[in-house]
Amino acid sequence: MDGPWRRRAAALATLPLLAACSGSPEEGEPSPSPTASSSSASQTPTGEPSESPSESPAAPAPPPHPISVAALAAADLTGGGLRLGAVRERTAAYTSYDVTFASTTAGRGTAPLRISGVLNVPTGRGPFPAVVLAHGYIDPSYYVRGQGMTRERGFLAERGFVALHVDYRNHAESGDDPRVEQAVRLGYSADVVAAAQALRDSPDVRVDADRVALFGRSMGGGVMLKALAAEPGLFAAGVGWASVSSLEAENFDQFQRPDAPLAQLEAGFRGRHGPPGEHPEFWRGVSSRPHFDQVTEPVLLVHGRFDDTCPPRWASATHRALTRAGVDSTLEWYDDGHAFGPAFVAAMDRTVRFLQARMPA
Repeated sequence: MDGPWRRRAAALATLPLLAACSGSPEEGEPSPSPTASSSSASQTPTGEPSESPSESPAAPAPPPHPISVAALAAADLTGGGLRLGAVRERTAAYTSYDVTFASTTAGRGTAPLRISGVLNVPTGRGPFPAVVLAHGYIDPSYYVRGQGMTRERGFLAERGFVALHVDYRNHAESGDDPRVEQAVRLGYSADVVAAAQALRDSPDVRVDADRVALFGRSMGGGVMLKALAAEPGLFAAGVGWASVSSLEAENFDQFQRPDAPLAQLEAGFRGRHGPPGEHPEFWRGVSSRPHFDQVTEPVLLVHGRFDDTCPPRWASATHRALTRAGVDSTLEWYDDGHAFGPAFVAAMDRTVRFLQARMPA
């Protein structure tokens, strides 16, 4: 894909996919840039310029860990080839299709993966604004095509948005990536990037290439934040509902650690990296928060005050970190839980207003 947002060097295209963790002043937040001196030359106490010793060339920065958000950003992520399949549903407002498109395992030049999904296309001529949907965690062995954000997909299409629900690799009819768990699901972020590229290039769906947003819920909120950090400028806006933490160490403690004894976890795929307490640098590298200074898009966070799956403090911390990194970030609270029942329509109305303001016709 060519465009102002495509800034990846071809030489880095073969780097494997990855994810990231934490920093400062609150752990994981990007550090502010040091203030530059207003003086152009160092001076002695007498005011005379001092002679600077000859400086040797700086050593080149080491390559990023192959499993990290930095490596994801360095990889030349590709996508395209959107194919419309069977019609699932036809209403007065939109038509829903089964679709597939191509993603990548580790950047341009690596074998592509076929990713399945569901696409809602509004009735009319277009070109339409579009939203890529990143669903929350559902066990891949039980997951079926389009599961997880059916309500959101229909709501958006009825209001004039093309809505593409991404199944992710290893889900439904998508191809399998044997490294997906070892890579801490960073491939999911590659898949939503590929979905945006597929929409922008499609000859069959009239999408405004400058008006494509990314909307994730729960685990998909984390997918959204990593994709924005890895591909600044690709999306017009990001939305995260009931999102997981932007620090992967907190997600590990909340979701993986209670599921099995530590010895069993260490023997499994996450044991290859070690738990966060033993290998904090790895977990910082697979978190989105240390990379918020790369995010160029406005972000809306929506969270329930009674969410007992993804604690509300996570949303507050992510919002503060985004704001400190200079991101246009908004956090909206609702009296609801993780699944958004009573507050769903109000929260979706707010989300649509946000998208319309950031992606005006």
